[in-house]
Parts: sequence; C-alpha cells; structure tokens
Amino acid sequence: NKYVGEYIMVTKRLFACVVSALLMAGCGADNEPNDGRKVVNIGHVGPLTGPSSHVGKDNERGAGLAVDEANQSSVVIGGEAIKFRLISEDDEANPQKATVVAQRLVDADVAGVVGHLNSGTTIPASTRYYEAGIPQISPSATAIKYTRQGYETAYRVMANDEQQGKVLGDYAVKTLGAKGIAIIDDRSAYGAGLADEFESAVKQAGGKILAREFTDITKVDFTAILTKIKGIDADLIFYGGMDAQAGPMMKQMKNLGLTAIFLGGDGIRTRQFTVLSGAESEGVYASTPGLPLEQMAGGTEFREKYKQVYREDIQLYAPYAYDATSVMIDAMKRANSVDPATYLPFLRSTDFKGVTGRIRFDERGDLKGGGISLYRVTNGAWKYIETIGGGE
Repeated sequence: NKYVGEYIMVTKRLFACVVSALLMAGCGADNEPNDGRKVVNIGHVGPLTGPSSHVGKDNERGAGLAVDEANQSSVVIGGEAIKFRLISEDDEANPQKATVVAQRLVDADVAGVVGHLNSGTTIPASTRYYEAGIPQISPSATAIKYTRQGYETAYRVMANDEQQGKVLGDYAVKTLGAKGIAIIDDRSAYGAGLADEFESAVKQAGGKILAREFTDITKVDFTAILTKIKGIDADLIFYGGMDAQAGPMMKQMKNLGLTAIFLGGDGIRTRQFTVLSGAESEGVYASTPGLPLEQMAGGTEFREKYKQVYREDIQLYAPYAYDATSVMIDAMKRANSVDPATYLPFLRSTDFKGVTGRIRFDERGDLKGGGISLYRVTNGAWKYIETIGGGE
C-alpha cells in the first residue's frame, strides 16, 4: 500500500543521507565531537581488502599512530590549534580503483596523502594529486617511474627498485653463486620493475638469465611455469611480486621437486609469506629497503607501541607509513601552514629523524642514501643477514 511505499522512500532517503555524510567525513575518519581545534584531513590509501590487505592495514595503522601522536602533542600551526584526521581509502591494489579514491580524497580537501602502497596504484593516482597540487608521500611504492614523472608533489620514504634490484642481482651471482637464473614476475609496476632491475644487475655481474616468465596478480597456479623452469635446470629463481602468490609458488616448487634457491624482494618478506608457504619457506632469501626494525633508530620502541595498540606484530611497512605521515606534519609545522601550496616546498628541505632513520629527499623526491637489507628464512622466521648500501 501507499504507506509501505512512503516508508521505503523515506528509508532510502535516510540511507542516501548517511552514505553521503560518511563520504564527506571519509572512511576511517574519527567521529569525535569538535573540540575547538581546526580539523586537517590527511589521506591514506592502500589495499584494505583482498590478498594484500594485511600489508595495507599495516600501513594504515602506522599512519594512524603518527596522527594520534601529533594530536596528543597539541600542534599549533598558523596560530590555530590543529587536529589531524586520517581519511583512509581502499584501492584494492587496483590501478583503476586507485584513481577513483584519489579523486575522492581530492574532493575531501585533504592536505596531503600517505600512499599508495603498491607501485601499480601509486603511479596512476600520483597524476591526480599532482593536478590538484596535493603532496603525496608513499611509504612503500618502489617503482622507479613514480618519482621520474616530474611531479614535485611525489615523494617516498624508502629506497627504490633501482637500488634494490642492483643489490639483489649482485647478491644472486656473487654471494649465492647462481650460474643459471630464471625470473618470474607478476607484470605489476612493482613486480616487473624490480625484475627488470634484477635482470640488468645479474647481467652486469656476469650471471646468465635462462628464462623470463610472467604471471599476473590473479593467478594461484604456477605449475606450468615452474615445470618449464625445471626443464632448464635453473639453480636460482627470482620472483618479482607479492607474498600472496610467492607462498603458493613455493609449495608448488617443492611439489615438483625443484631445488633451486628462491629469491625475492620486499613484497615477499612478510610474516604472511611464511604462513602461506609453511615449511617450504625454509631457506628462501629476500630483501627489504632500509634497516631491520631492531636496528632502526626508533624501531624497538615503535614495535612495542604498535603491539600495545593493535595487539599484534608489524607486518612490513608500518614504520615507513608512520614516518611518511610524520614527515608531512613536520613540513606543515616548518611552513607554519597546512595549505598544500605553502608547505609543499618545505618537503624538499626535509631533514627528519624518523623511526626508520634519517629522512632526506633528493631532487626527484627519492630517499637519499637508502640501504637494502637481506634476509633468509631460518626455522620458519625471517633472519637478518646484512645491509648493503645506505648513508650519503
């Protein structure tokens, strides 16, 4: 009857109003009453659903800790008491979705963006932020292209794939003694970019590439690729991609009787990788830009704080997300302004003592002097080997 119809119509209108209000406030924004401070929005983006959600949530938590601490310290900028609010968006590690949520943050009038996590999402989104004049600091995107686009809004707080690929290629040939190497990558901006740099470094070091194979981030069955590699007798397999695929890949390698050394980049050096691959993870090598958490300037203290708040350990990039957020807030303080156009030039002159170490940027927005640390799975856990590079 008409009353039921009117009820449904009113309910729909109320629902639409709620959705609209949530979008204006931003996902992940706090709902505390206004305490008289000026609210400044900082965006965060990463995969909060899907196979990489564990690292996306890790980044979000790191950024959230930095925002909470800034708010507890009674920040005053431009003569006004400031309250920072984190607006967190889920890009699902999807480049198309990344541009959609980037525009959503632009429309929400964020003062800056911490993200995205993946290179494949960071790069397309960076154009939106550049066009809007909004500073962007990625805690974890390592693809070279990100900071080579000429965008003065683009920064990152960890070493890039050029640095990481060079170390991994040298290590494979000169330290691990690999004679014949097979490469697999997931065709993402991160995976393919790191694999390209690794391949170049292997050749420069005198190593031999026997095969270059490709998959994509939706695949979980690598039997055909691994069977082909088994037939060429490679003694080392390098994988450019993330842990969600590297874990099953390791199990399938062992099932096929492959005894080749397995080597990867930071995308696989997570607790999740050892969970997914189980006992088959033993002996796997991987790298991570920067120092081990225990050797970071504030690493141990940060871990304790993180575990106290979230009741679990860090996955991977949380300290970098914390530093990216802190560096952005520091630039606002030094500029005495939360206006992106005013504080953006102050990012270039950053000299910040962060959890991960001393943070300074070169003319492109890349981290100066980023070292690469190497690890090996021993007794089911990643064990630190050494750090190569770093310093000025």
